[in-house]
Amino acid sequence: MSKIICSSAIRGAHKIVDMAEEKYEEALKKYGPEREVAFPNTAYYLPIIYSILGAPVSRLGDMKDIFKECRKLLPPPVSEGVWLPYLAPALDAGMATFFAEEMYEAIRYIDDPDFYAKTEDPPEGRVWLGAADDVIFRKRGVEFVDGTAPGFAAILGTPSDPEMASKIATELQEKNLYIFMHDQTEGITMPDQLKKQKVQIGWSTRLVPFGPTYTSAVFAIGFACRVALAFGGIKPGDYKGNLIYNKDRTFAFVMAFGPVSDEWYANAAGAINWGFPTISDWDIPQVLPTGICTYEHVVSKVPHEEIVQKSIEVRGLKVSVTKIDIPVSYGPAFEGERVRKDDLFLECGGGRTLGVELLVSKDMEEVQDGLVTVEGPEMTDMQLGAKLPLAILVEVAGRQMQSDFEPILERQFHHLINYAQGIMHVGQRNIMWLRVGKQAIEKGFKFEHIGRILHGKLHQEFGAIVDKVQVKIYTEEEKVKEILELARQVYAARDERLGSMTDETEEIFYSCTLCQSFAPSHVCVITPERIGMCGAYNWLDGKASYEINPTGPNQPIVKGELIDPLLGQWVGVNEFVKKASRGKVERVSAYSLMVDPMTACGCFEAIATMLPMCNGIMLVNRDYLGMTPSGMKFTTLAGMVGGGAVTPGFLGVSKHYMCSRKFMKAEGGLKRVVWMPKMLKEELKDRLLIRAQEEGVPDLLDMIADEEVGVTEDAVLAFLQAKGHPALSMESAV
Repeated sequence: MSKIICSSAIRGAHKIVDMAEEKYEEALKKYGPEREVAFPNTAYYLPIIYSILGAPVSRLGDMKDIFKECRKLLPPPVSEGVWLPYLAPALDAGMATFFAEEMYEAIRYIDDPDFYAKTEDPPEGRVWLGAADDVIFRKRGVEFVDGTAPGFAAILGTPSDPEMASKIATELQEKNLYIFMHDQTEGITMPDQLKKQKVQIGWSTRLVPFGPTYTSAVFAIGFACRVALAFGGIKPGDYKGNLIYNKDRTFAFVMAFGPVSDEWYANAAGAINWGFPTISDWDIPQVLPTGICTYEHVVSKVPHEEIVQKSIEVRGLKVSVTKIDIPVSYGPAFEGERVRKDDLFLECGGGRTLGVELLVSKDMEEVQDGLVTVEGPEMTDMQLGAKLPLAILVEVAGRQMQSDFEPILERQFHHLINYAQGIMHVGQRNIMWLRVGKQAIEKGFKFEHIGRILHGKLHQEFGAIVDKVQVKIYTEEEKVKEILELARQVYAARDERLGSMTDETEEIFYSCTLCQSFAPSHVCVITPERIGMCGAYNWLDGKASYEINPTGPNQPIVKGELIDPLLGQWVGVNEFVKKASRGKVERVSAYSLMVDPMTACGCFEAIATMLPMCNGIMLVNRDYLGMTPSGMKFTTLAGMVGGGAVTPGFLGVSKHYMCSRKFMKAEGGLKRVVWMPKMLKEELKDRLLIRAQEEGVPDLLDMIADEEVGVTEDAVLAFLQAKGHPALSMESAV
């Protein structure tokens, strides 16, 4: 811990204890040791002393022993020539500070009974309320337990600009925090600044003006102690229990504005005992290592525009979004809703236009929580039947966030957007497809609201790992292309994470049932060598998703006894699929197109199907809009593959799986592929060449037909015969 901070805190503590003891001696002479002392109308005596020491200070004479305890806690001032571990002495000094200040404030109540208003809201002509009585405490304290109020900001001083003071107070209120105000900066107080902005203060608005000096900070800390005593079951004198309860349950912090005095340092050191860090706008030394507080202890020189968000981050407070502010109904009941042609106002992606969605993690300072920007035309700018390119870029930050969690959060876009009435979302990554109905537009739905949905729901569902979310939406083609290129790089890096893992080396596979709202009997089985057919989830993603949400759509599957290595069937997998499909699917082959092929929803990247005349397999990706040698376009084929049906000879697959050693193993693997669109061949060229080399057919890619060769099976067959494609000499697959 900083020598400057600790020496200042210890020095400040000595000043405060001396000041309080001098006040005590004066009061003792004036009133005698039997004079009753208390914070008005409370059963908790002096609550910090009572909760930490278990000592019920009810008379002036009781304070004598507490001052002795203060003197025991006070370390000697820090020597210039000796370097010591400073944290423990500084914390002791901080505790002595609070004991002394609490007694000082109790004596103030005797000396000047009307100094504080002692009401819930400030009466006319008065500002400072003093310690909360039991009526206020019972009414407000329970909110710290039921989550209505996660904690409080103890403010020392004020920003010099009234408008900024009001903005900071409002931002804290929006986080559901209480704001406890103390002391002044250059003669100006926070309540003064708020009143200039016509902001109502008092307990009713959670803007509580406790007192005009730093000693009133004990009212805030004492309130936290009383919460632990009354609602947390902590006994008086159980100092460890009280401190731990507040660290874990009361998300409070000190926010200091202006020059930091020794006395402020002493109060900050005291607050650290409870796990409450200090965030300041002043240029003071920082204490960044974690230890007593959840994260940093003292963070300084924070701009006023960023101080609330930084305080939330440092304290580890999770933002709670209770309502998604959008103009249409929102909930799981609308997830399976389709926006059909007659209802359609606008669509993006899905092969009609460029479409991509991406979630990436960033450093804390790079993300502004709640920021939603839209660059390009808005929905409300468009005419009926419009088609727009679309890129959705979500940037998240969190202390517990890991890059492995990115695709899990990204895949949630599918159902989170679908929950909005009149909005249909299909696919993921760069094959996403968005349709917006006429009624949603009539109600005022915009791209901005997609950002609001993603911000609120990611906080709600992933608050344990996500602290900040910002959403950037682009509808200009050049910018969409830029995001698409970034996304492809990110997707490629994700797909390479599996390394040397194989289906044989792992005993656990993972399920994905995220799309059962569209296809109730569909169960995707994800193995190390078979990525989910949407292309968004690999085995590591399934594992990470299960760690984040153990009851979510990605569940572990113990593969169990091997039934058939060629088909890729296991006892445990079949048992799981039968249960998860509610008995609709009894068996599934991980490696076969013809025997018990896996079901599909509608989010597959590509479709594989047989071309019987060619004795081979045709592959067609979603982006290809032309005719295929099967006599059907992608959209027609998708109707045969999707919906959770088992259709031998038709299968939804990911692009990454096409390059797997387990791809269609039962039918002969990559050597069985005879046709694919040129765009798909080019996209996968490098990986396909490696696989072809491994299969002993290095020129296989040149033998695979595409649309330039022909889109009829006859044309493809003639090409295969001319090239000597290996599929022609393989045994029949049908």
